[in-house]
Amino acid sequence: MQPRNMSMSGVVDLAAVKAAQEAKAKAEQARAQAARDGGAGGISPADLVIDVDEAGFENDVLQRSAEVPVVIDFWAEWCQPCKQLSPVLERLAVEYNGRFLLAKIDVDANQMLMQQFGIQGIPAVFAVVAGQALPLFQGAAGEEQIRGTLDQLVQVAEQRFGLTGLTVDPEAEAGGAQAAPERPAGPYDALLEAAVQALDSGDLSGAIQAYKNVLNEDPGNEEAKLGLAQAELLQRVQGVDPQQVRKDAADKPADVQAQIAAADLDLVGGHVEDAFGRLIETVSRTVGDDRDTLRMRLLELFEVVGPEDPRVIAARRALARALF
Repeated sequence: MQPRNMSMSGVVDLAAVKAAQEAKAKAEQARAQAARDGGAGGISPADLVIDVDEAGFENDVLQRSAEVPVVIDFWAEWCQPCKQLSPVLERLAVEYNGRFLLAKIDVDANQMLMQQFGIQGIPAVFAVVAGQALPLFQGAAGEEQIRGTLDQLVQVAEQRFGLTGLTVDPEAEAGGAQAAPERPAGPYDALLEAAVQALDSGDLSGAIQAYKNVLNEDPGNEEAKLGLAQAELLQRVQGVDPQQVRKDAADKPADVQAQIAAADLDLVGGHVEDAFGRLIETVSRTVGDDRDTLRMRLLELFEVVGPEDPRVIAARRALARALF
């Protein structure tokens, strides 16, 4: 039987969730500075709107859609409604700050793409998420309708595929660095600290409830999402017999729950690639509800490791290939 307070060595230090978030902020500042110095950093806001042609479609749209939703604006110079819609989409692409990428396609110069998407008239707006094309709307649309559609798109992309968007460096275009102000104490800091203390003491149920309380009020709180994913993982493996779990997984490769249980143990033991690979391989052999169950568990494990971890980025792409 496993001890009550299990270790997450090799994955994430549960007691250092807050420190990790602060380190992430500092790292983002460092990447932005590196970009200004000629190194790699966040993309410029101007790079959120790109022109795409048939030759670049695979790289600029299909491949990019494994990391960020790509909204496609099919337009033409002679199209008057396009001249009203396109500026709104371009402004919203910058306002959404990397949650989606806007690809503009001139239909006169790219007739094949127009035919492949089955477009009968323009303006026409599609999205590509993890390689899958989704029609959004055709013809003129009001800004309120557009915002509602985009909100649904980014929510589905994050919840179903774990796509959190691109890191945008506002200084990359504006030029010149400004010192980041010190972060004031947030409204949930005390509750988040209590959740970490509960984890340290082995009170997993208490920690889970504390994180859920934060997310009920602030669904986008990254610290709470990370902590909740970690606490729920620890709760799932608490008290299991590792030898039996691994035996079941080996004896029953088609058993979805057996593979999920083994993947949980893999992750707790620090075998991140093994955990992801096990579930992605099982996804490729399943359909229907079983496939959806596996996908949801993978997204939960992505939260545990962190969306910017290279292993997560690679696994997201592998998952997209397995699904589509």
